[in-house]
Amino acid sequence: MTPTVPELLLGNFVCLMDPPPPESSGDFLQSRIGVTGMISLLCAQEAERGIAARVWENGAIRDLLRRAAPTYGAAFAEAATGEDTDLSLAATDRANADLRRALIDLHIAVETARDAALDTEIRGLYVRMADARRLDLPPLPAG
Repeated sequence: MTPTVPELLLGNFVCLMDPPPPESSGDFLQSRIGVTGMISLLCAQEAERGIAARVWENGAIRDLLRRAAPTYGAAFAEAATGEDTDLSLAATDRANADLRRALIDLHIAVETARDAALDTEIRGLYVRMADARRLDLPPLPAG
């Protein structure tokens, strides 16, 4: 399971609201606050860029599925129907999950057919998708 931004932020809230026992102050408390801060930083990046990344991915996958459909079957054209009209993170995630399943099915068919050109294109798309979803960690403090 990949937790969503709201789930992560709710977890941060609960973590900060639940006071630690007296014996776990000091380094433990500092680490707890540091991890909570790191999760918040990553959530901020996801909130800023996540929807744009999903909408781009969804469009790129739909395009690839449509182009592959004449060779690999109408099911891929059917999977490529629709568009992202609800731009909430939850809705774009749902569409993205369905499209990724179709892309995996297409990739299996492409590998089975030994279609090197389309296989290379799909693998290139995976790289671009990973780059679009990248979250950046802050530099470690000196010392």
